[in-house]
Amino acid sequence: MTVTDLVPYEDALATYDPVMGLEVHVELGTKTKMFCGCSTELGAEPNSQTCPTCLGMPGSLPVVNAIGVESAIKIGLALNCEIAEWCRFARKNYFYPDMPKNFQTSQYDEPIAFDGYLDVQLEDGETFRVQIERAHMEEDTGKSLHVGGATGRIHGASHSLLDYNRAGIPLIEIVTKPIEGAGARAPEIAKAYVAELRELIKALGVSEARMEQGQMRCDVNLSLRPNGTETFGTRSETKNVNSLRSVERAARYEIQRHAAVLNSGAKVVQETRHFHEEDGSTTAGRIKDNAEDYRYFPEPDLVPVAPARDWVEELRKGLPELPRVRRNRLREEWGVSEFDMQSILNAGAVDLIVATTEAGAPSDQARKWWMGELARHSNETGVALDELAITPAQVARVTELVASGDLNDKLARQVIVGVLAGEGDPDAVVEKRGLKVVSDEGALGAAVDEAIAANAAVADKIRGGKVAAAGALVGAVMKATRGQADAARVRELILEKLGVEG
Repeated sequence: MTVTDLVPYEDALATYDPVMGLEVHVELGTKTKMFCGCSTELGAEPNSQTCPTCLGMPGSLPVVNAIGVESAIKIGLALNCEIAEWCRFARKNYFYPDMPKNFQTSQYDEPIAFDGYLDVQLEDGETFRVQIERAHMEEDTGKSLHVGGATGRIHGASHSLLDYNRAGIPLIEIVTKPIEGAGARAPEIAKAYVAELRELIKALGVSEARMEQGQMRCDVNLSLRPNGTETFGTRSETKNVNSLRSVERAARYEIQRHAAVLNSGAKVVQETRHFHEEDGSTTAGRIKDNAEDYRYFPEPDLVPVAPARDWVEELRKGLPELPRVRRNRLREEWGVSEFDMQSILNAGAVDLIVATTEAGAPSDQARKWWMGELARHSNETGVALDELAITPAQVARVTELVASGDLNDKLARQVIVGVLAGEGDPDAVVEKRGLKVVSDEGALGAAVDEAIAANAAVADKIRGGKVAAAGALVGAVMKATRGQADAARVRELILEKLGVEG
């Protein structure tokens, strides 16, 4: 099926009701793996961060990472979940090349956290509650590199390379209950949920949750049922979607694809799907029917986990201010609308603005530069706002130079461009490029005299009472000073020299 075969989105929703389930894997930021002492640091040589335990060698014994358990509890508490008084690990048995043990140590019917919820705010301010089924601990797989094909996938490849450095890295899998009643807003809700979950994970400090680096990835389960019916349809599972925009696109595409299949009289196949960034489409992966049996059984080499209640309550009391509460507080402190706050959130600028104000900038000026000049540069270059080569402290310094009169907005923009280009901090760029506002009254007065002499007709209009005409002379002086004059002071001097009150 191609993109052109899809049912128009509005037509699909006129006939069918979408039901979603979202499974999000979060890679924890622990220093060592979930069941052994191997490092989790990125960028090491392939297969250099392995040991008999994470490779599943005979006789090796796992030991649970305490920080991993603590992180799981924090996530569960932040998601309003019940925390199990007793839970255990299980072996999920299946053969896959990047599973060196031929089983994954996970949790099955006894997760550490269950029955929670997360309220998410949509772009129009509406709140939608997503119910959480469970959050459980497990380990990541290794990484396969398929060589020789055109797509980087196994199909068409001549051979595959396996790197087990990632095998055993701690994961938390967060599974929603079926999301019903979303209607046409299902894709938007999927995106908003993953975005809110990412902010929550970052606030807890348990993971950087960088989706582009695979630290957080989402499986989008979707099915359609005829409007007015209760029975769920057959679902598809779009695997490992790694951006907020892609989560929304994958859900939207699958709604349109399912509708096309059902309208043709065919049956939807229960299968995994691959998402394609280039056109927002999905393609079939492997059949995944309900009969699939992972032969779960309790992990015999690990004792059950029984978090003490006083420890759980201590962790609850230590939770940071959660993202939604923090955003509402900041919105009130900054005096911005919900729409503007959503724009700031969508741009990934909240923490940057906070850090800039903490470095001394007024909040309105911090917002102005991050959501203006810097957001524009981010969009043009494709570099995320928080990865630009400028720090909140440097932005705060730019606002300070503007406030002191050393820079105007035009010069400040040039300073920011210089900092982004690696020319140094703001003061160094000002010095190197000679960008300070001309504050010498003598030099400024001379430039004004020249502008008046060169524009006698305009000067006569101003003397005659047409004060608005002063703008032309201000422009001439600004041009002569290469934009390095204070426009307000230039206007004052012009009116003074022409004997006109402003």
